[in-house]
Amino acid sequence: MDIAIAIPARYGSKRFPGKPMAMIRGATLLHRVWLIARQVTGVSQVYVATDDERVAEHARGFGAAVIMTSPSCENGTVRVQQAMRSLAKPPEAVINFQGDAVLTPPWVLQGLVGAFYADPALQLVTPAVHLTWDELEELKRSKETTPFSGTLVVFDRAMNALYFSKTIIPSLRARNQPQPPVYRHIGLYGYRLSALDRLAALAPTPLEMAEQLEQLRALENCIPIRVVLTDYHGRTHWSVDSPEDALKVAELIDRDGELVPLP
Repeated sequence: MDIAIAIPARYGSKRFPGKPMAMIRGATLLHRVWLIARQVTGVSQVYVATDDERVAEHARGFGAAVIMTSPSCENGTVRVQQAMRSLAKPPEAVINFQGDAVLTPPWVLQGLVGAFYADPALQLVTPAVHLTWDELEELKRSKETTPFSGTLVVFDRAMNALYFSKTIIPSLRARNQPQPPVYRHIGLYGYRLSALDRLAALAPTPLEMAEQLEQLRALENCIPIRVVLTDYHGRTHWSVDSPEDALKVAELIDRDGELVPLP
């Protein structure tokens, strides 16, 4: 199966202009993300998709394949879809690896790739982490001050998503299990390209607009999403939305070590 990884990267972030080129412990954000993607096996190519020549020039400088996209792309999903359809031979599936997800272990991406090889009929695939009771309590405390941080997912016995929410789901009336049936969603997606085409053409849906969760558009339009369980093995999940986040990531790298070797 032909699977690609696409890294959408935008220069003009309102909160962090020039974010892809932000330096973190000797390498830029975009270079770090590309190096993580390059560790994944079973993919045909890793692309950087951008609308800005400054980002493109930087990516080419460290050896990345670059696809230029329109500045009018409303989000990374549309940018990835446009980039893949611009290729002379588009892949059958693509992993959308956001250019700010700098602390994503490569084995998380590998799980998405493996899911497509195990079931080539999959439409969408996304990872989630099973929380412990202590992690659930920590999440509850976090939501007291930032109620819309962290997304939860519930799924059926076939591992197909039933719903995603910023609210903690399911509601727990008793602590009667060794581990709560609570799963934190990781915002990475793999798409069969035909499903990505369909999704990019659909209008926003009521639940999507209410929760501000793009993946609900798929569920509301009966596009199934397969959930793949993963484990960060003690590492901290973090993405970069601001200069403060970049400083936090540097601290976490100092504490946990590098995910992949730097050149």
